[in-house]
Amino acid sequence: MSREQRGPNEKLGTVLALAGISNAGLARRVNDLGSQRGLTLRYDKTSVARWVSKGMVPQGAAPHLIAAAIGQKLGRPVPLHEIGLADADPAPEVGLAFPRDVGAAVKSATELYRLDLAGRRTGGGIWQSLAGSFSVSAYATPASRWLITPADSSVARDVHPPESGGDNAPQKVGHSDVQKLREAAQDARRWDSKYGGGDWRSSMVPECLRVEAAPLLLGAYSDDVGRALFGASAELTRLAGWMAFDTGQQEAAQRYYIQALRLARAAADVPLGGYVLASMSLQATYRGFGDEGVDLAQAAVERNRGLATARTMSFFRLVEARAHARAGDAQAAGAALRAAEGWLERARDGDNDPSWLGFYSYDRFAADAAECYRDLKAPRQVRRFTEQALSRPTEEFVRSHGLRLVVSAVAELESGNLDAACEQGTRALEVAGRISSARTTEYVKDLLHRLEPYGDEPRVVELRERARPLLMAPA
Repeated sequence: MSREQRGPNEKLGTVLALAGISNAGLARRVNDLGSQRGLTLRYDKTSVARWVSKGMVPQGAAPHLIAAAIGQKLGRPVPLHEIGLADADPAPEVGLAFPRDVGAAVKSATELYRLDLAGRRTGGGIWQSLAGSFSVSAYATPASRWLITPADSSVARDVHPPESGGDNAPQKVGHSDVQKLREAAQDARRWDSKYGGGDWRSSMVPECLRVEAAPLLLGAYSDDVGRALFGASAELTRLAGWMAFDTGQQEAAQRYYIQALRLARAAADVPLGGYVLASMSLQATYRGFGDEGVDLAQAAVERNRGLATARTMSFFRLVEARAHARAGDAQAAGAALRAAEGWLERARDGDNDPSWLGFYSYDRFAADAAECYRDLKAPRQVRRFTEQALSRPTEEFVRSHGLRLVVSAVAELESGNLDAACEQGTRALEVAGRISSARTTEYVKDLLHRLEPYGDEPRVVELRERARPLLMAPA
């Protein structure tokens, strides 16, 4: 259904011409985006012509799908007002802003928390109609603003209660409240590593943000308590983004990451901000934007020189190496890997490493180095580092172990060892069946794709059959 505007929508027509999208092309893109979100849409070139020439405004999610479709072609986010659809059903660009003002930052984050980004509807179902798409350019402004000003001057919040008082009075926040958020983050990290981002226990993180963190951020607190509160909220928000990333919800992950970076700035926690940028970098790299991944990782490295611990700097350089490798720059990737290893060798048990870095050890370094060399098509190096990464399997990081097995299988295959590749692939499937991780499933799909030339081999047929339940499971 549509409702009519006054006169032609010249803004939409202008942007379509700028993007070089025909009426039929836009209709097809919108229908495809809707299908990805479980919507059955049947727009055609005539529908688009009505939107442009008669100013008809499609209802529901369509305006946001139109913006997303054009944004994909232009390579940047497209707000509704730019295409003359700002009066469509209200669904603001929640979570994509990086406000300069602390008060606006609190509003931006808490608005995001009130949405249910897992697909269910909360408070009016705005998320379903946002229907945006991942755009790496959306990270440009947050990264540059964080680099210029990595800490706010003051975050104290003195909220005067309403005249009626009672239940509507703002909460006075103390360090004990912040500690509960930190404990929730610690529990969530453990569950995520062991069971994957799609496990029901991991899905409690968005609920914690909505029910626990949001009221605290909107409460009253001193500068000291506020810094700690923003830091704990940033950790939880980054975790929510990481879990969304692991389950394939790239749009949700991007919004969480942007808000996590803004909260880290309010916390005056530069290493934590670097960690969020590293997470953004890994997402960009995973999505095929190696150059942008390099920029994000290098931003984390440069701002943290002289501030972060050796182990933290090692991780940032490792993430940079991943991005260089995806971009195909073997020399830069090698240099970043050597730097990461050098920093790791300088790390000591007594260093004041942040709690969120507890996962990082030489095993993780070796695992990511193996993935770098996989992208650079150097199977011997992949095998060497994968053997090191798998030397000490642990029940604590189950998902990582599964990913390493798949990378090992790819290395064996590229080295001409089909039997070993299938053996490692079988072990990986056993792990994948115990966790809920879209990323792990994508790794398995990649392995099976690489095995297609050997599709008639009994070992490959057996592996493919073993993988069928995983591949057919609902996302």
